[in-house]
Amino acid sequence: MNCRVCGEDGVRSFLDLGKMPLSDGLVRPENLLGPEPTFALEVAFCPGCRMVQILEDVAQEVLFPEDYPYFSSFSDQLLAHARRHALNLIETRSLGSDSLVVELASNDGYLLQNFVEAGVPVLGIDPAPAQVQAANDKGVRSICRFFGRELAEELLAGGTARADVIIANNVCAHVPDLNGFVAGMKALLAPDGLITIENPYVRDLIDHCEFDTIYHEHLFYHSCSGIERLMQRHGLHLNHVEYFPELHGGTLRYHVSHAAGRTPELEAYLAGEVADGVDSFRYYEGFAKRVEQLRGDLLALLSGLRAEGRTIAAYGAAAKGSTMLNYIGIGRELVSFVVDRNTHKQGLHMPGTHQPILPVEALVEQRPDYTLILAWNFKDEIMRQQVAYTEAGGRWIVPVPHPEVVAP
Repeated sequence: MNCRVCGEDGVRSFLDLGKMPLSDGLVRPENLLGPEPTFALEVAFCPGCRMVQILEDVAQEVLFPEDYPYFSSFSDQLLAHARRHALNLIETRSLGSDSLVVELASNDGYLLQNFVEAGVPVLGIDPAPAQVQAANDKGVRSICRFFGRELAEELLAGGTARADVIIANNVCAHVPDLNGFVAGMKALLAPDGLITIENPYVRDLIDHCEFDTIYHEHLFYHSCSGIERLMQRHGLHLNHVEYFPELHGGTLRYHVSHAAGRTPELEAYLAGEVADGVDSFRYYEGFAKRVEQLRGDLLALLSGLRAEGRTIAAYGAAAKGSTMLNYIGIGRELVSFVVDRNTHKQGLHMPGTHQPILPVEALVEQRPDYTLILAWNFKDEIMRQQVAYTEAGGRWIVPVPHPEVVAP
């Protein structure tokens, strides 16, 4: 296929996970016996623009339906991270009542609420109706739309001021028309404004075998090299980068503006990617073999525990959990149920493997011998919250970068 971003041919596949259900396609009890659509999930690298991407599209309306279940406010770690980011921007950018902060993929207002609290005007843009309603209910002005150049021009024509700050956290991986998305940010950004973009780092994905972060909602997997070329394509400049190793398995925050001004930190990341080959296909060769090894190791661990008569549950009905369960082949005979704090997911079933999703209290009530942490990117937060389960004798399994039983 041709690259989604630069249009060049020669895109090279390096991992094929087969046919998979939609990662957030949680199943209602009455639909368990009905058909469940699956889609090819294959990942490739573009030598032209350095963009890692999946090869098959699923319509955005299918990926983000009206009952889309993800709400950001259920993660304490994410809330704390968002608040630190907001307060830092307020201070360093001198934001006040005459400023405007726009967040793309603003979800339930988990981040923008910090600006509202400080008296800074905001606009959230998100395609999920329930999340937008939740944001507006808490006083975070939000609209329910997909963002791109067309919406940016519509907002400006309607009198919306250009933004002093645009925040795009965990969304540049999800957008099929990435060029239109970046063009929209450029149009909406004030001349001296700042764009901050956060996404999991593809280098961590490869180095730590985080294959479960690959799913149909994630069309792209970003590096500094890829983001730099993307911004250059649209007359923007990547100037700085920050690294958060504990967030989503390793996250980079990119700082982008109209004017150039590279920092030494960015220069070091770009040089490091060239030195290690992150900007070339050779870096991704062999990843499939490592994923297959993890698959065999985790199946052996779980099957061995079940053969001993041990009971196993899982924590986190997250999108990555769906990829993990379905690719590894972890059915209800190995993991009997999944728990999650998100009340919107409770009572439903995991895609494909159909484990019921229960409240987290089920860990203490049912006392499985082991709990597989599917949301391993929040493993420390999860184990801190579930002290009662641990004290009752429960043990934890973390699947990546290699399966192991861990102590809290």
